[in-house]
Amino acid sequence: MKLSLNTILATAFTAATVFSSTPFAQEKSIVVSSTTSTEQSGLLGFMLPIFKMKTGIDVKVVAVGTGQALDIGRRGDADVVFVHDKPAEEKFVTEGYATKRIEVMYNDFVLIGPKSDPAKIAGGKDIKVAFQKIATAQAPFVSRGDKSGTHAAELRYWKDSGVAVASIPAWYKETGSGMGPALNTASAMNGYILADRATWLAFKNRGDLAILIQGDPKLFNQYGVMLVNTAKFPHVKKAEGQAFIDWITSKNGQDVIASYQIGGEQLFFPNAKQ
Repeated sequence: MKLSLNTILATAFTAATVFSSTPFAQEKSIVVSSTTSTEQSGLLGFMLPIFKMKTGIDVKVVAVGTGQALDIGRRGDADVVFVHDKPAEEKFVTEGYATKRIEVMYNDFVLIGPKSDPAKIAGGKDIKVAFQKIATAQAPFVSRGDKSGTHAAELRYWKDSGVAVASIPAWYKETGSGMGPALNTASAMNGYILADRATWLAFKNRGDLAILIQGDPKLFNQYGVMLVNTAKFPHVKKAEGQAFIDWITSKNGQDVIASYQIGGEQLFFPNAKQ
């Protein structure tokens, strides 16, 4: 049977369309819900192209506060959760939304404030004492107020200090924003703020702000990663998500994390058990 040229072209077009819609022709990708500090510090922008080059897997990041990132995982809208609030992460596992939490890296929190330092806290090593002095001085304090890992840590420090901020005193401002925007607010107000060191180092709009308190062991800031449980959400991309976790905790991934610096200063310190 002799086919016309139009028939041959139509058949070829149909075959090409079917082939291009098959999974084999689609780019592999995962969704990672993560904290703003991993994005705004520049770490993910540095790290993910290397991961994609190694595995061919594209990572789509949703960068929000840790509480929101965990809620995204609870809805099954992410394949992997990469955050920094250990108690909340352990609860996430206990609730069955992940089967395992793996530690990846750490840095620390720092207390930022104006160089004029109206609360007279500069040079101290005790975050509890510093918070008490800020409250006594009623000096402006900017809180992220977004249920992030940093916000959760800040609230723990206020509680340890015996200071009630739940009633929102006049000197305490909640922004409901990520670390970068909250730092911008602190810079504009010349106020105090708790920040993760990595985002602070990447922050350019410092104004009159500086690190005033650092080095307290309570300021330790651990990051963990979890694969969202496929038993709850069968659509989660288990193989690709696990590939991301395996890489970020491998020697290669850990070396990449350690190599990320700003101004010659290392921002994150890998500590995955390999």
